[in-house]
Amino acid sequence: MPANAAVQQDHQRLLGPGGSLNTRYHKLMLYAFTFIVVAHWAEHLAQAWQIYVSGWPRPQAGGVLGLVFPWLVTSEWLHYGFAIFMLVGFVVLRHGFVGGSRTWWNIAMWIQVWHHFEHLLLLLQALTGANLMGKPVPTSIAQLVFPRVELHLFYNAIVFVPMVVGMIKHLWPKPAERALMTCTCAVSQRVPAGAAA
Repeated sequence: MPANAAVQQDHQRLLGPGGSLNTRYHKLMLYAFTFIVVAHWAEHLAQAWQIYVSGWPRPQAGGVLGLVFPWLVTSEWLHYGFAIFMLVGFVVLRHGFVGGSRTWWNIAMWIQVWHHFEHLLLLLQALTGANLMGKPVPTSIAQLVFPRVELHLFYNAIVFVPMVVGMIKHLWPKPAERALMTCTCAVSQRVPAGAAA
């Protein structure tokens, strides 16, 4: 077997529709992915709290990690890294979803494609020093209209909501969809006492 074919076969075994990340390990990977997404979301909410509730100046509001590691807030590499992590997570884990849950997961994925593009644009500006429309700092397209903190809250919300809907539909699928699932994510339905098996 040629080396190229062997690599493709290994890729299918791990990542494809019948691959272990979308069958045997789908639940574990989905929960790990969700934990990281929620932790990121919490950072943005902490930053918003610091600005709107505590009255901190925007440059000092860095979320929880930004207080300990201030360079994290200004690192376009970190923001881009998280954007690409989310996009890869949506693409890799989507094969485990079926029916309505796949539709909602795909919606979140396509919104993340745009979110990723915005972060790629920011990273390229930070690397080249050529900022969009001559702005003094790297600026995304939507940031031309909306402030950065609010824009990040908006982007995270519009990706997170369909992601959660997709996960709920995936964990509690309709019977026809459950029959198509190749993973063990579905929450088992309890059979009432005295009901026929």
